[in-house]
Amino acid sequence: MTDEYPSILLSNAVDQMASLPGVGRKTALRLVLSLLRRDEQSVEAFAGSFIKLKKEIHYCKQCHNISDRDLCPICSSARRDRQLICVVENIRDVMSIEQTGQYNGLYHVLGGIISPLDGIGPKDIEADSLVNRIAEEDIREVILALPTTMEGDTTTFYLYRRLMSVGDNADKLKISQLARGVAIGNDLEFTDELTLGRSIINRTEYTG
Repeated sequence: MTDEYPSILLSNAVDQMASLPGVGRKTALRLVLSLLRRDEQSVEAFAGSFIKLKKEIHYCKQCHNISDRDLCPICSSARRDRQLICVVENIRDVMSIEQTGQYNGLYHVLGGIISPLDGIGPKDIEADSLVNRIAEEDIREVILALPTTMEGDTTTFYLYRRLMSVGDNADKLKISQLARGVAIGNDLEFTDELTLGRSIINRTEYTG
């Protein structure tokens, strides 16, 4: 028994639940007690879904989005505009843009943005694979849909310089960014669908 909880098992479960981002200990305790009230089969199904997710999830070999297969449904769809790539920081941004219904191209998930203070450099994001896609595929436009922060702007400029040096891209490839309807300092996942959708439609050419 601990000073805070009447059971070590309960304390351990709360610790694990509270390790999730945005979950405080009071919320963690409420969630754990809710699970405790469920029948054993329900709790096993709950826990099993996360174990199965961790063991069996795939990352798309083309865009690095999560998928049940080697190629995600977006990359494998014949309905998408395959000459248009939207570059985003993370998987949540893909979901946010898809919810707007205003974009019909492909994606490229960087898996992070350049942040020297956090020890994240160009080699720590999926920049090389993006450059390879531009070199190998018939792409007419790349939308750099990164956060409007110092780190996001740094990453945008870095990618712009690299993409414009791929073959004869300076003459044929258009590089654009979201219209500034997205507030400075905002992540895409916290931007409402209407604003984000308009920012995609009204995107502007990026000139570095």
